[in-house]
Amino acid sequence: MPDPSAVAVFADLREENRDLDSLVGELPEPGWAKATPASGWTVAHQIAHLYWTDRVALLSLTDPAGFGQMIEEALAAPDSFVDEGAAEGAALPPAELLARWRTTRTALDEALAAASPDTRFPWYGPPMKAASMASARLMETWAHGQDVADALGVRRTPTARLRHVARIGIRARDYAYAVRGLPAPEEEFRVELTAPDGAQPWTYGPADAPQRITGSALDFCLLVTQRVHRADTDLTATGPDADRWLDIAQAFAGPAGPGRTPEGSR
Repeated sequence: MPDPSAVAVFADLREENRDLDSLVGELPEPGWAKATPASGWTVAHQIAHLYWTDRVALLSLTDPAGFGQMIEEALAAPDSFVDEGAAEGAALPPAELLARWRTTRTALDEALAAASPDTRFPWYGPPMKAASMASARLMETWAHGQDVADALGVRRTPTARLRHVARIGIRARDYAYAVRGLPAPEEEFRVELTAPDGAQPWTYGPADAPQRITGSALDFCLLVTQRVHRADTDLTATGPDADRWLDIAQAFAGPAGPGRTPEGSR
């Protein structure tokens, strides 16, 4: 019997992709050239990056040798392979890029559903089970979808799918310290987030932890994906370690990015 939690995240990933597709599916060609908040990246670059990463994830699940070749290419150009992949896809005609993204993400959906639930598949960081890979793909799709929405002036409605993003952000706490060469705090933090529907809050960590984070799930997810500056969120930290974490939090693998500047300084 399939794991219900895995089935749920697979369905959530498909829905997140459909939401982003609704923004670009009928977008006139000039819209693909609109600049997004990511420096040097247009709407086309954002979709091209998702297409590229979905394709790599599909290789991980179905073609270990092909995935190994992608790892070799990344190691040969560690500072540029992400931008190069996005630029290659962005150079395609928008209709072709859209078609490739749709085809690849559908194939990835099918491969995730067919994968053995206990098998760990290789990735650029630690190997992941299919459900974890789907969560990571959802997180990245949501984050890059936010860039697209910002470029197009669209205000998206947050959904319960943000729970996956929040969970990754919390689990990546120690990584955020490590990638900056900093020692991680030994104790767990308490994180209490207001759910998008305003109902039962999402809580993580010991209830009596002295180091605490509170605020909206949306702002927390925007922060850990570096789509907003801390100063523009409603997040509150209690304790010096929790306060420090809000300055460096990141949910994604790879080097620490520059983050976003406060709205008032733009």
